[in-house]
Amino acid sequence: MAPMVKQKVTVQPGGIVHVQSSELVPGSTADVIIIPDTGVRPSRTLSSVIGSAAGGFASPAEVEAFIRRERDAWPT
Repeated sequence: MAPMVKQKVTVQPGGIVHVQSSELVPGSTADVIIIPDTGVRPSRTLSSVIGSAAGGFASPAEVEAFIRRERDAWPT
């Protein structure tokens, strides 16, 4: 088995990862596996995103009020 190279890298904007090692042979192929650190948290949590998009609702009460207004607008 060929020697393995393990490096700690920083993911650059656009998801780019740069690996450089004198142990790598130019022109050879290699398998790359990215295992992100689990300690890195996303900048936004799912709960902070819910209801923030256009047409989204922040609470069940807002949904109910919207549905009620839509129903009231229907011709009878």
